[in-house]
Order: sequence, then structure tokens, then C-alpha cells
Amino acid sequence: MEATVAERGQITLPKAVRDALGLTKGTLLKVELDGSRIILRKSVDDAISRARGKFALDGFDSAEQAVRTVRDEVDEA
Repeated sequence: MEATVAERGQITLPKAVRDALGLTKGTLLKVELDGSRIILRKSVDDAISRARGKFALDGFDSAEQAVRTVRDEVDEA
């Protein structure tokens, strides 16, 4: 796969790459140089921050309580 550098230094990542990594508008990427290579890494912090608050804790007072309950159910099985 290839990407062309535009006038302002922008590139468009191929759709197959964006889909495979779950990259959407606003996803932060870490940019590293390794000799003559450019390495782009999906920022883990960004993925965690976007997921925060998106999951309901139906019937639980806290995430810790939900985790304890699930673990107890697994131990009983």
C-alpha cells in the first residue's frame, strides 16, 4: 500500500489500514522516527479515553462491584 504526501504534509491512510486498526476521525497516533522509517502507533490512551463512560453498569454501584460479581460467577461455574 502507498500514501502520497500532500502539500501541507498530510497523508491519507488506506481504508484497509484504518478499518483494521479501528481508526476514526480524531484518533490520536504516535509518530516515531526509526532511521529513515516513520512509525505510526495508535495511542492506547486515546482508545481508553474514548471508551470511558460508554458502558452502563446496570445494577452495579461501581466498576469494581461489577468486576467482583463477574469473577464470582466465573469461579462458581
